[in-house]
Amino acid sequence: MDKTNEYLVNFKGHNFVKRFVKTEDLEKIDDFDIRDDDVFIITYPKSGTIWTQQILRLIYFEGHRNNTENISTMYRTPVFEYNIHNLDYAKMSSPRIFTSHLPYYLVPKGLTEKKTKTLYIYRNPKDVLISYFHFSNWVAIFEATYTMDQCLEKFLNGKVLGNCWFDHIRGWYEHRHDFNIMFLSYEDMKKDLRSSVLKICNFLEKELNEEDVDAVVRQATFENMKSDPLANCNYIINNEIGVKNNDGDFLRKDSVYLVLCEGPWST
Repeated sequence: MDKTNEYLVNFKGHNFVKRFVKTEDLEKIDDFDIRDDDVFIITYPKSGTIWTQQILRLIYFEGHRNNTENISTMYRTPVFEYNIHNLDYAKMSSPRIFTSHLPYYLVPKGLTEKKTKTLYIYRNPKDVLISYFHFSNWVAIFEATYTMDQCLEKFLNGKVLGNCWFDHIRGWYEHRHDFNIMFLSYEDMKKDLRSSVLKICNFLEKELNEEDVDAVVRQATFENMKSDPLANCNYIINNEIGVKNNDGDFLRKDSVYLVLCEGPWST
């Protein structure tokens, strides 16, 4: 039985986590006061979001690079549409770094009017699907799918968080000229993290010396993030959101899959 509506709520054609969102808050997004030096990380869910958050935290905050601060990802780069810790965005010091899964048509209108920088990270949909399958079967706020075929059907029909992958990435790419935006693939980041970090720094107009770049790359590796409680969100998932079982892990694998199953993307 389809239980999508028990876990997700649809607002203007986009699916949100039902437990963490209020319609009255979504109605206010369009008029949110954007600053010129705001930075937005935009992803379709399970596309390297936490990884990119870690990279930007390391780039922007020296205290994070040299381990002299103790501030988690959710406070440094909060998810814009899910303010689960009730942060006062208006009082956050600049530059503010927000993370979001919003489609292009729901972001604050100021995002196209100011000099705000937007970084869009995209990932092979095969890998997104597999990651979402395991994640939704672990985290309590998502509908479990017991077979990959069930998950694939919901994924293709857009009955998952973020709706249809194709629509999300196509919408942002087709409207790229409306935003100050850079597109970067998860696969390119995995292939050459240092080069990707330098591209991001260049886009953000952040100059780091060689030693700082080395620190960013070192601390943004999968192995180091997996062991860093400030970077991997395991504590929040286990203690604030809830899980269905104890077999999961926020950073499960960093593999790039080539073949999923027989279906529209098979190779």
